[in-house]
Amino acid sequence: MHELNEHHGDTADALISAARFSFERGWMPAAAGNLSARLDDDRMLITEAGQHKGLLDQDGLMLVDLEGNVLSPDKQPSAETFLHIILYRRWPRIGAVVHTHSVNTTVLSRCAQGGQIQLRDYELLKALPGVTSHDAEVIVPVFGNDQDIPQLAARVDEHMSHHPELLGYLIEGHGFYTWGEDIAQARHHAEAFEFLFECELNMRRLTP
Repeated sequence: MHELNEHHGDTADALISAARFSFERGWMPAAAGNLSARLDDDRMLITEAGQHKGLLDQDGLMLVDLEGNVLSPDKQPSAETFLHIILYRRWPRIGAVVHTHSVNTTVLSRCAQGGQIQLRDYELLKALPGVTSHDAEVIVPVFGNDQDIPQLAARVDEHMSHHPELLGYLIEGHGFYTWGEDIAQARHHAEAFEFLFECELNMRRLTP
């Protein structure tokens, strides 16, 4: 009774489309990265561990509740599932989460000073909610990588308690997390940030 049904079809299709979009742009190489979408107050649909995002279909998706319990028999969730769960628990407005592993996010996260990346004076900042001018400053925190995901999730959750305006974060040498009210908005945020990270990385190359 916990398998995907017709009521999840549109959500599943949107996740598959976003996954393929991300793979084609080099943001989710091999089986890296993951995506999820909230189904209701208690459950989410998320990519299964080890799934190639360029070849993703409905069989590569699974149901997990917001306590971390697997609801799809014989399927293995990503080790990073709890990083999705903390977002859905914290803010009901979040309807989808995208986690990329692009070259730009991976390299830039290792160049951060002071545990953050400052984005300023880019016109595309206005693609992000609440930003109305290119000279606004968007701060993206960088958390140290940790194979203890609950411990990492706790650090992220604590930071979010003090920064409700947060739109995304980097994990050092790993990748980027962002989210939105639905899958389309989460993908939009990922696309905007990936462009901004590429600009920032190139600026650092040109102006060491």
